Amino acid sequence: MFFIYIGLCIAFYFWFSHYLSYNVLKKMIIRRNKWDLNICCGKTDGGGVNVDIIQHADLPNFRIVDNIYKLPFENKQFDRVLCSHTIEHVDDPQRFLNEMMRVGTDVTVILPPIWDVTAAFNIFEHRWLFLTIKKEYHNQLPKCIKLPGAEYVQRRWGQVKKA
Repeated sequence: MFFIYIGLCIAFYFWFSHYLSYNVLKKMIIRRNKWDLNICCGKTDGGGVNVDIIQHADLPNFRIVDNIYKLPFENKQFDRVLCSHTIEHVDDPQRFLNEMMRVGTDVTVILPPIWDVTAAFNIFEHRWLFLTIKKEYHNQLPKCIKLPGAEYVQRRWGQVKKA
């Protein structure tokens, strides 16, 4: 009975921390501003230009881009840039941040903090583990490491093209 209780407590922690991270804190950060550019927007309307590599939803002012490392915008074209839960997926997080900072003045990056275990250690989708308890960063990134085992799992299940 004791082990069942411990297991339920751990499962509840995983569920609650993920719910808090994605459904509460992420939404609070996004609602705080009208975003001039919402890069890799997914299904979220940032209020300005919404950009992604594919269209996930019918969003206003939506544009498709081919290369996140060479955005089709002028230098400092946008004041507020939002990048929510994307940077942990990319090949080169610092290069992506540099490109966002080229096109924007204030870049806000929302990422899964390490206490959101189910997101931070998602080896099926994420490539990077950010070593932080904070969810939000401005014009910088926290230290990160390659997510152990992610490349193998993603190659095995088709998330990454084989070389």
